[in-house]
Amino acid sequence: MVKLNAGNVLLKPSHRRQLNAWLKRSQKLGQQIGDFLLTINMHRSGRMTEVTAQVHHSVGDYTCRVRGSQWHDAMRQIVRMLSSHLNTQRLMLAQ
Repeated sequence: MVKLNAGNVLLKPSHRRQLNAWLKRSQKLGQQIGDFLLTINMHRSGRMTEVTAQVHHSVGDYTCRVRGSQWHDAMRQIVRMLSSHLNTQRLMLAQ
């Protein structure tokens, strides 16, 4: 399950669909691990956008935080971090 809290960042519906498409792999990996919950918070201050992702799954909890000048750059980095970390966790469970 994914929860998105856009905060004071204005996202159009097409942007939300784009984010869901980016997060599709992370959702699939999280479901394979089990008990997956992803909460994404976005906050804009000045020209910078801060994106924080809190992940809860059966193996444990962790938080990723990225700041970027554009919301989509920060989200792309978060998605890459999440995919990498979740893949590592899934491989560790398989052993």
